[in-house]
Amino acid sequence: MAPLFPEKSNLTEPLGEAWLTGVDCTVASGPFTGKTLREAWAEMPSNWRGKQLAAVPDFPLLVKFIFPMDKLSVQVHPDDAYASVHEKAAGGRGKTEMWYVVSADSGAQVLVGLKPGVDKDKFREGLKQQTLENLFQAVPVHGDETLFVPAGTPHTIGAGMVICEVQEYSDLTYRVYDYGRVDANGKPRELHIEKALEVTNFGQRAGGKVTALFLPAAGARRLLLVACKFFATERWECTQKTEIPVDAARFELVVILQGSGSVSWRDSAARYHQGECWLVPASQGRIWIQPEAPTSLIRTYVPDITALRTDLHQSGISAATLAQVIFD
Repeated sequence: MAPLFPEKSNLTEPLGEAWLTGVDCTVASGPFTGKTLREAWAEMPSNWRGKQLAAVPDFPLLVKFIFPMDKLSVQVHPDDAYASVHEKAAGGRGKTEMWYVVSADSGAQVLVGLKPGVDKDKFREGLKQQTLENLFQAVPVHGDETLFVPAGTPHTIGAGMVICEVQEYSDLTYRVYDYGRVDANGKPRELHIEKALEVTNFGQRAGGKVTALFLPAAGARRLLLVACKFFATERWECTQKTEIPVDAARFELVVILQGSGSVSWRDSAARYHQGECWLVPASQGRIWIQPEAPTSLIRTYVPDITALRTDLHQSGISAATLAQVIFD
C-alpha cells in the first residue's frame, strides 16, 4: 500500500483495496468525529449535502485505492435500470466507474471492453476454452492516465499499478472468470456468468482511456479527468496557495494523492497528508490548499451534467472536445 500508506507494512494478510468513503468508514475530524459515514450522512444538514443532494437517502460516491499484485477477476457491473429490478436487496444501484492511474510498473495493462465481433456465443466459448482474455481490448497503462468504465463494460485490472477509483456507490460485481483461483479454504469464488451475459454490452465499444481536459485555475494545474451523471472528477496540482471553489449545489470530496500542507476554510484550518479523503460541505463556498510539499489531489463530486457541459461550452470549449471527456 506504499507510498500512499507507508505505515501499513508487515500486515498479517494482504490488502487489495482501501475504501475511503465506505459507509462503515469512520469520520476522523469535524462535528461528526467518531461516527460512521452512514451515520454522518443521515444526520448531515441539507446545506452540507447541497441543494441537489439534500433528499438523496444514501451516500452517492465510493472512492477507493486499488493495489493489485495479481490480475483481478474478469467482471462486469450492471447499470441502474437492471439493478433496480434484479438487485433490490443489494441496494438497486448499478456501477459506473472511472480509474485514475496513480502509478504503474512498466508493462502494466488493463482489459476494458470486448473486441469487435465478440458476441454471447464467442464469449461463452472463450470461457469454455479458458481463452476469454483474447476477446478483450488490452490497454497498456501508465501513471497519470484516466480510464472510464461505464456499467455493462466487462473488464479486469492487471498487476503492478495503483489506481484511484471513483464510482457510483455500489458493490455489485458479476464475476465471470477468476483464473481458477481458490480461497483460503480451497474453494473457488462464486461466478455470476448468466447475470454477466445479461448486462454486458455486446456489439458496442464503450469505455477506455480518456484524454483529460485542461481547465483554468489560478496558481494550479487543473484537469477534468472524466464526467458523467454520477460523478465528475478533476485532478489538481498545487505548488502555492490555491483556492478551490465549492458549488452550493453539492458537497465535494478531496483526495490527497501526494504532498502535505494545510487546508483552510472560512473559520478554521487543518493539516492534510497523502492518502486522506476530505468531505467539503456545499455551504463552504471555497477552500484553500496551502502546500508545504507539492500537492496532487483528486476533486470529485456529483455534477449537474447538463449545466457542466453548458458552462464549459460557453467558456469556449468545443462540443467535440467535451464529448471526449463528458459522457451521457
